[in-house]
Amino acid sequence: MDAFRTRRRLPRNTAAAVIAALALLLPACSSPAARNPIQPPPAVTLPAEKSPQSPAQPDQPGPPAAPEAVAAAPKAKASQVHAAFAGRNLMKHLEALQKVADGAGGNRASGTSGYEASARYVEEQLRAAGYKPVRQVFTYRDDDADVETFNILADTAGDPTHTIVVGGHLDSVRRGPGINDNGSGVAALLETARWITETGIQPKNRVRFAFWGAEEVDLLGSKHYVDSLSIQENTQTMLNLNLDMVASPNGGRFVHDGDGSSFGVVGPAGSDVIERTFLDYFAQNGLATEPTEFEDGDSDYDPFLKAGIPSGGLFTGDEDGKTAEQVQEFGGVENNEHDPCYHRACDDISNIDRQLLHEMAGALGYVTVAFAMLPRPD
Repeated sequence: MDAFRTRRRLPRNTAAAVIAALALLLPACSSPAARNPIQPPPAVTLPAEKSPQSPAQPDQPGPPAAPEAVAAAPKAKASQVHAAFAGRNLMKHLEALQKVADGAGGNRASGTSGYEASARYVEEQLRAAGYKPVRQVFTYRDDDADVETFNILADTAGDPTHTIVVGGHLDSVRRGPGINDNGSGVAALLETARWITETGIQPKNRVRFAFWGAEEVDLLGSKHYVDSLSIQENTQTMLNLNLDMVASPNGGRFVHDGDGSSFGVVGPAGSDVIERTFLDYFAQNGLATEPTEFEDGDSDYDPFLKAGIPSGGLFTGDEDGKTAEQVQEFGGVENNEHDPCYHRACDDISNIDRQLLHEMAGALGYVTVAFAMLPRPD
């Protein structure tokens, strides 16, 4: 989460009302150029068996090697995806990032050796899963000096004219290792990318996994990415999914309020469908949720929203105190911060709710694939 912003939210659960509207279609999007409206995605379909992948070289962004053809299985239920992610080893990524921070002065901030080592770990994991990660380099000013840093981008196969950008920031603040903020989001992104190739899913629409640099400075990595898009590339960006702090130790399941029903700020057309799809996943698994605000300048969804790109995502809380209503919904300790180590040195491997991490990662995996398999307009 951006070091200069904080979040506000209301203790209100609108899941039932939003899920009931899943069948609604969207009006045309009011982006700078024509954009196809997003329709509610079908249930996720998984192949019957996984197929081996061959690793690729990081010369240019591109999809992993195409898996062998496999027979399609019946449509997967949200509970199947939930169970699959409950068994995935997300903690190994957090342990690796903690080790990086321990060897780099206690942080993984952009422009430091800790960020470089974090990036190398992410790239190794992506290559092992068959992706071709590339660095998108940019420079910013810090204390009257130029700092060079970068985003990491890795694509699946699929139609590049319908690209889903699934992202989270890789950097930490200088005051701590950033294991919840945002190592947790990085772990969820990596396991979603790995799950897609290991399961043999072949997306119809391209998924671009993005690990943003310099979020803690001022969302600079995601701003650079969006500012670099041509008008055509903007229009061909189907939507953005953002993960920032998804394992807060006293947290909750917060879904961004894409339809504006809770906070009055409506995202670009299609943001409501993203919200409903997340809510549907949680509801099918019997997991309570609350809406959270799209707050100006707060996380990496912001540049996409301002560019007219439909956006959504997940969050589990930062320095706000947990309400009595939230304790009833999610458990935890009333009045204590959702993350008492937010932007502090104690945001380490012990500052993680493992069950919440698996729940949020499963939701990301399900929603990513649901939109990746969405039939393209004729």
